Amino acid sequence: MKVLLDTHAFLWIAGDWKRVRPAARRVLANAQTLLFLSAASIWELSIKAAIGRLELPAEPPVYVPRRISDFQIAVVDVTRDHALAVYALPAHHSDPFDRMIVAQAQLEDLTVATRDPIFRKYRIETLAV
Repeated sequence: MKVLLDTHAFLWIAGDWKRVRPAARRVLANAQTLLFLSAASIWELSIKAAIGRLELPAEPPVYVPRRISDFQIAVVDVTRDHALAVYALPAHHSDPFDRMIVAQAQLEDLTVATRDPIFRKYRIETLAV
């Protein structure tokens, strides 16, 4: 399975596994599961940390790459095609970062690990974390 982590799912995996539901933990910890993180999530984390809405154990330029490496997570860069795919998405979600994650999941055939129920309104597979 190829899983694109929603921003909160990344934070929970990186720092608070107990928040992840047991069924999702089994999937995410499985050696056959490939984990991905959107560059949009990294951007979101950086913004929130910079304005004081998110506290991390270290600054994002240190913490995020370390945790990406620790959990062998591949980064999905935002491409022109991803950015343009956002245009065609129904307006279920107003968060631009989440809309980018949906577009990337659709184009790259990824399952999104999230607890946000709005993701289920899109034509993507989800994993409830």
